[in-house]
Amino acid sequence: MISVKDITFGYSKKKAPIFKDLSLELNSGHIYGLLGKNGEGKTTLMKLMSGLRFAQSGSIETMGFPAPFRNPNMLKDIYFLSEEMYVPAVSIDAYIKAFAPFYPNFSLEKMQDYLHQFEMTDMAQNMSKMSHGQKKKVLISFALATNTKIIFMDEPTNGLDIPSKSMFRKVMISAADDDRLFVISTHQVRDLYSLIDSIIILDGGEILLNSSTEEITEKLLFKVVDSIEEAQGALYSEDTLRGIYSVFENTEHLENKLDMELLFNAVLCEKQRVKEIFNLKK
Repeated sequence: MISVKDITFGYSKKKAPIFKDLSLELNSGHIYGLLGKNGEGKTTLMKLMSGLRFAQSGSIETMGFPAPFRNPNMLKDIYFLSEEMYVPAVSIDAYIKAFAPFYPNFSLEKMQDYLHQFEMTDMAQNMSKMSHGQKKKVLISFALATNTKIIFMDEPTNGLDIPSKSMFRKVMISAADDDRLFVISTHQVRDLYSLIDSIIILDGGEILLNSSTEEITEKLLFKVVDSIEEAQGALYSEDTLRGIYSVFENTEHLENKLDMELLFNAVLCEKQRVKEIFNLKK
């Protein structure tokens, strides 16, 4: 559904490029978690895939269209939910009437359902007077109601309270299907632990990991041990009040539960070893 081949991109000729010869394949039926430290290019990569930024070299095809050309047939089937929210001083109803026509598969019924689940029932409410969290709920609901094939989400849970984060996961699961592709850039990994089924980790302009959560737990073992001796041989360990949280290579193929935060730290600490485990190119 999205094919990124050998792209190079940078904002300034005086600085090293953010990406150099980066390649990536994303397929429908998945919710990808795009992880990385600040400044690693997560938002930039999503903008490149949606045609909002243009690579200096290489190619990007989104649903078979060259992304930089912004073909209308591509645009009607992708949606980019930015972290930087802009809402006009209009009601929710007026917002829908203004922007829904750009998306042929938009469903008002689903929009109203998502808003109801988020406990947003007043369609006449002025969006500019809403709290940050309320605005985010409206924009998330609109994004999902477009029924586009691809949705990019940049830090969607920022500004949501704990109950709303839980509801976000529920509405996302109800909106996902085999024909849709979601890419979610986030620092809030614990908010999305039960939602994401594939993880991409960016660092230093390259992809350190691009695997399904199932493959990750097949190859890595997330375990709490009681002593330093038991943690020997771990790819990564964290000493906590509850024990030593560790990541091992899962040589015995034991069933275990993914810890996304531990995974992220382990990948950054043992980049080359992780590449070898997952058979990634050097």
